[in-house]
Amino acid sequence: MSLLLTTWHEPLVQAIAWSVATILLYFGAKRLHRRWPRWWLMPLGVAPALLMIAALALHVSYRDYIRGTHWLVALLGPATVAFAVPIYEQRALIRRRWPLLLVGMIAGSLTAVLTSWVLAYMLGIDGALRLSLLPRSMSTPFAMEVSGEIGGIPDLTAIFVVLTGLFGAAVGDVVLARLPLRSKIAKGASFGMGAHGAGTARAHELGREEGAIAGLVMVLVGLMNVALAPMVAALMR
Repeated sequence: MSLLLTTWHEPLVQAIAWSVATILLYFGAKRLHRRWPRWWLMPLGVAPALLMIAALALHVSYRDYIRGTHWLVALLGPATVAFAVPIYEQRALIRRRWPLLLVGMIAGSLTAVLTSWVLAYMLGIDGALRLSLLPRSMSTPFAMEVSGEIGGIPDLTAIFVVLTGLFGAAVGDVVLARLPLRSKIAKGASFGMGAHGAGTARAHELGREEGAIAGLVMVLVGLMNVALAPMVAALMR
């Protein structure tokens, strides 16, 4: 038993164990959601919840967990290259609708940042925690990059991003049902702007065009905010 405990506490063993557990739980959650497509069974929510339960049961700190699985987080950087694909596929739409898309992205980004700032102010949150909350309405790779640029905590920002995506995807249908939106572009853009990855997945369930628009807006908003992050950081210093 002592040998087993000693082996378990080896950094390499923990890295392999938690990496494998993360990957298996995520793919298991995807299969579960594919069979029962409910918002509360989204992989982005189910997999982290199960990992959290396992970590608490085994008395493993977040620092130990992220030390072993940081390579998965690092893969988010190269993954951003893949975001060029939807932009290229929708280049004709961008040429036709770029003024509308630009206005919508600017309005959506400003609204997201301002509401985050007001929420943090009302809750008495300041410092790095407040800065970590600001990029919550972007896809994780972009949000973590922006958070680091403006002085936030990227790992904490990733948590805010997941919560925002789950909430946006859950209430998106209810909100859109009460808004006078008939355009597929408007519906897709709303999900992509308000709930990024989780919203894009929900938009794909509505239709091919809604999903394409949601993915496009998610990517373009991320790129725009990454480009503007140094300017925002300078204003906050």
